[in-house]
Amino acid sequence: MTIRPLVRYPDRRLAMPARPVTAFDDQLRELAADLLETMRAAPGIGITAPHIGVPLRVVVLELDAKAGPQTYVNPEITWASPEMIMHREGSVSMPGVNDEVQRHARVRISYWDLDGTMQTEESEALRAVCHQHEIDQLDGMFWIQRLSRLKRERLVKKFEKVNQFREY
Repeated sequence: MTIRPLVRYPDRRLAMPARPVTAFDDQLRELAADLLETMRAAPGIGITAPHIGVPLRVVVLELDAKAGPQTYVNPEITWASPEMIMHREGSVSMPGVNDEVQRHARVRISYWDLDGTMQTEESEALRAVCHQHEIDQLDGMFWIQRLSRLKRERLVKKFEKVNQFREY
């Protein structure tokens, strides 16, 4: 397992849709392990392959240390509740800033596990927010695009100020 360099906002790779995974092999398992180590080091609770410059539809979440990490390959939202919630979000690719984003309260996703078996999962609250946030990233939509233009501009300025002396 390797901690990989993170792609930082405003890198254009964060705006590119990721390609579907087609090979469920040791290389995919190694990528998932590297994502987990990189996410923990960031630190974060979710990460996608595009966050480390790999344009594949892979997500790793670790919301609870007891439950452990979960890897989602080619995840897609198949249903979303009409109820909405606000949740504070941020990104490993834009450290030091966060803001409230409106998301569906519950979602159902389909995805493949690392062995290539199709799965479905229903989630709510934080897990549902994370599913939507990371799938947006796989689709090339960085989380701040969900904010108003004014909020987004303020957040970008704050990010630039917070990170002007930080080396990556």
